[in-house]
Amino acid sequence: MASIAFRGRAAATVAAALVLGATGATQAAAAPADESRSTTAVQARAAAAEVDYDTWQSDVRKVMDEARPYVEQRLDDSAGEKPAIVLDIDNTSLETHFQVLPPTPAVKPTLELAQYAHSRGAAIFFVTARPDLISWVTEANLEAVGYPITGLYQRNIGDLFRDTAEFKTSKRAQIEADGYTIVANIGNNTSDLVGGHAERTFKLPDYDGALD
Repeated sequence: MASIAFRGRAAATVAAALVLGATGATQAAAAPADESRSTTAVQARAAAAEVDYDTWQSDVRKVMDEARPYVEQRLDDSAGEKPAIVLDIDNTSLETHFQVLPPTPAVKPTLELAQYAHSRGAAIFFVTARPDLISWVTEANLEAVGYPITGLYQRNIGDLFRDTAEFKTSKRAQIEADGYTIVANIGNNTSDLVGGHAERTFKLPDYDGALD
């Protein structure tokens, strides 16, 4: 059920873009340049929505191939610290867009990095916009596919009315307040990564919001 709901966010994003594009088209006489930009944006989103699985996997692997040597070196130099990795979940840790029914498979390159970092003593935290009403589903899914879990942060009812980036930033700050050094923060959306409280960030592809 959770995976269906979150996959729907991507579809909603594309639908919203189409509505905006249609609105822009009605204003062509007043702003033809805006119409052209709107049309281009709609076309880009439509193409992104159709991105194939193998392309996505390849693009994810490229980013994680950059992250891996950094994490290896950083953990080599973490004496006296409590290093941590922070991960987003949907289309970062789990293949939500491509797998509707749970248990959703792991994003393999992310899983490999998480398992490696954990084996080297790093804590693995998950910070997600998912509501905490489904925390048991999320945690069970992560465990079932092999993720080590030091902590899982999901939005409570009050958090649902907060900006997503603000929520995620506050949770990273909380992790730091607990004595951890976040050596890497990995997500596929800008809201996963902005706000600081991480030494390095790595952005996986979202294809203009098609993979939320």
